[in-house]
Amino acid sequence: MANKVIISCAVTGAIHTPSMSDYLPITPEEIARSSIEAAEAGAAIIHLHARDPETGEPTPDPSVFMRFLPVIKQSTNAVVNITTGGGLNMSLDDRLEAPLIAKPEMCSLNMGSMNFNISRAADRVKTWKHAWEKPYLERTENFIFRNTFKDIEGIVERLGKGHGTRFEFECYDVGHLYNLAYCLERKIVEPPLFVQTIFGILGGIGAEPRNLLFMKETADRLFGDQYVWSTLAAGRHQMAFTTMAGIHGGHVRVGLEDSLYLGKGQMAKSNAEQVAKIRRILEELSLEIATPDEARAMLSLKGGDRVGF
Repeated sequence: MANKVIISCAVTGAIHTPSMSDYLPITPEEIARSSIEAAEAGAAIIHLHARDPETGEPTPDPSVFMRFLPVIKQSTNAVVNITTGGGLNMSLDDRLEAPLIAKPEMCSLNMGSMNFNISRAADRVKTWKHAWEKPYLERTENFIFRNTFKDIEGIVERLGKGHGTRFEFECYDVGHLYNLAYCLERKIVEPPLFVQTIFGILGGIGAEPRNLLFMKETADRLFGDQYVWSTLAAGRHQMAFTTMAGIHGGHVRVGLEDSLYLGKGQMAKSNAEQVAKIRRILEELSLEIATPDEARAMLSLKGGDRVGF
């Protein structure tokens, strides 16, 4: 089982806006359907944000989450992973509102404050569907995504120790790995650590193959056998970096949160298309895909029967 690859799928996120792709899931019904399709295609973990059903703007509203979380749980065996990163306009309390009610098996947890600049994405859009989209993107030139040590410890205390939720530790740069090592040393977090190394966001480490190897070597040195390594990369780097991670013994994350494309110049029509593509690549490399229950065992998750939805 340790040699099997966990595929995570990030279904909608808070980066891309409705004008960028007609295929981005917006409504609770679309998010549920896209999640179920991704699970059927081979995703063991479904990573979730919520959006205002009318405008597509990221929302922390627990009532919106609760319109799709039970549907996904009833229709799949996939691990549900809820964001604590939320959207770019949300306070920490906003970001935690839905997870604290849902008490999921897993939540994402960003391992450091950082510049998070997605303003250039606005340059490629000619026609906007909603008034909020362009300002939302452009103001990230002056945006710091806050995740202090106190924030991180508070999230672990309230969600992890309070509700048995475990974490996808999102590491956008090498310093985030050292932040996580500090938390491990102080026993704020407990192994096995699910470490998601992230490449290609402006403000984080660049999407260069040598950086992927450097991040893995650093994590190996800091965590030894106490962690499970996964990789995602933004935009056009998605499939290349996840393939490289698979070759080097890692797990992978794809999804329309991370990239809107299936291949060069080809928009992905669904999350399931991306999951099916990376699954096909990995299986062609003689790698086996982990089931949700195998992922639960590898990550020491509490089980879907102990969530709040």
